[in-house]
Amino acid sequence: MTQPGMTSVAEVKEPSRAALNKLWAGVMLEELARLGVEHVCIAPGSRSTPLTLAADDNEKLILHTHFDERGLGFMALGLAKASRQPVAVVVTSGTAVANLLPAVAEAGLTGEKLVLLTSDRPPELIQCGANQAIRQHGIFSDHVTEFHDIPSPTEDISPNWLLTTIDSAMYQQSLRGGAIHFNCHYPEPLYGEDYDFSSYLATLDAWLDDDQPYSRYQQAISAQVVLDRAAWLSFANCKGVVVAGRMVPGELPVVQALADKLGWPLLVDPQAGGSSDWAGFDVWMQNGQCREYLEQAEVVLQFGARLVSKRLLQFIGAHHWRQYWLVDPLGIRLDPTHRRSHRIQADIGNWAELACELLSESFSSASIGWAEGLKRASAAYFKLLAAQNAQLSEVSLAANLPQWLPEQTDLYLGNSLIVRLLDMCGQLPQTATFANRGASGIDGLVATAVGVQLARQAPLLCLLGDTSLLYDLNSLALLKNCQQPMVVLVTNNDGGAIFDLLPVPDSQKEALYRMPHGFEFSHAAAMFGLDYHCPRTLEEAEQACRRGLMQQGATLIEIQTPPGQSGELIKSLFTEVRNATLL
Repeated sequence: MTQPGMTSVAEVKEPSRAALNKLWAGVMLEELARLGVEHVCIAPGSRSTPLTLAADDNEKLILHTHFDERGLGFMALGLAKASRQPVAVVVTSGTAVANLLPAVAEAGLTGEKLVLLTSDRPPELIQCGANQAIRQHGIFSDHVTEFHDIPSPTEDISPNWLLTTIDSAMYQQSLRGGAIHFNCHYPEPLYGEDYDFSSYLATLDAWLDDDQPYSRYQQAISAQVVLDRAAWLSFANCKGVVVAGRMVPGELPVVQALADKLGWPLLVDPQAGGSSDWAGFDVWMQNGQCREYLEQAEVVLQFGARLVSKRLLQFIGAHHWRQYWLVDPLGIRLDPTHRRSHRIQADIGNWAELACELLSESFSSASIGWAEGLKRASAAYFKLLAAQNAQLSEVSLAANLPQWLPEQTDLYLGNSLIVRLLDMCGQLPQTATFANRGASGIDGLVATAVGVQLARQAPLLCLLGDTSLLYDLNSLALLKNCQQPMVVLVTNNDGGAIFDLLPVPDSQKEALYRMPHGFEFSHAAAMFGLDYHCPRTLEEAEQACRRGLMQQGATLIEIQTPPGQSGELIKSLFTEVRNATLL
């Protein structure tokens, strides 16, 4: 880190305040860079000038900008989700800070590491009528892992305190995940020349001369995976089910290998990034014969949580398991049914690999292959589904789209109806898959997908609904700088079609739940300079998707379907599957 130095502090005391603001910001950002922050997401603002200019001066940092703070927070979330590293966010004071709450809440539930650097008025200008000043102290409540109110920069406070404050908070984040919040009070002037602070920084000479963090923390408890072999072998000799929930890219094949060795069915959530021979379980579990067959299971081994399938969640909650094991790296409760369980906090890939190793090559159990019949049920269900899906609809799109993806294409899945349709009707290839399934909100989905692609630098398909896109329309501006192929595929059914599947009052469904809008997205694509397609057939949709994922830059594909169609198709499908002979 270079020291600013031009004019002596003693020469011009008051104007040096701007330089001291920037110095504190620079010290903070340098330490964050040493602790693993590489990406900084910045929104425009004057009060955040010290942080913005300090970030721009630091060559270790990659800067990303967006004019919409809510979208900025979600872009940072996507970067953190895909990189698995902490990502910093810089915003100005006032409601700019409040706009980060949705992304912060999501990170608090799913563990992505955000470092919030919010600028604030000095304390004497808060709650006295000053412009753009709100109460920012503790604004994110317990949605953040740590909060620190950073006082107005002063030479009366040692810079060493600033570094140890950063280090302590970042260590807690390394243990617990989630966002940490530094609320930084900057007095005016915010713009000015640099000054010589060498005497003030004298206690940091050693830190300035190297590239290591100021404080070093060492976790005393080993993070090595430990597994009780006797308990595991007893568990493995039961009739079991393996459930693959949210996990990071590369973990599903290890879980698949373990399920194969156990000889148990593998039920794969869309967030796991793939599928299995038991796909479509959210639908075929509604068939009485299939559900009765699955109820032979005695134990469940679940990797990751926040499952999409309501039927699977209900089955896990209602079934009388001998044992229920749940493996996830987060150290929080993840079972909404509050079953008696064996909760294992561990890296999913490492745990599954060790569990597989503990099963000898000659491992044999009477339970191996006990659910082969349900493979046939899955195949029969997809044959039935294919017979119904010659025309373009949201259901046929979900059933066919997984076959359209070029190799090495990442997926970002929106919430509400579309992710449920993929769970019901899709057989996803093994690919890196991301979603915001913590709070399961529909806001910030485009921005999150952009953040994912910025981190991974790979072609990406973002699949979402019309209300979700309307909610995050500003973030289409982020697509103009895409360096890799990116397709935003929006299913436009004129409102919230998810409510067609829920028992909302019929008399109020349209006005108060579905809220039809009557919009289409060609003008939005033109406004933001995006390639746009509105296919009318499955073949046209496939061609547009394949082309978009092979060409540099962003494409918006809009699938328009009649309001209410998806709900009717799904209800009809459910009825047919319930009465079908699948086994």
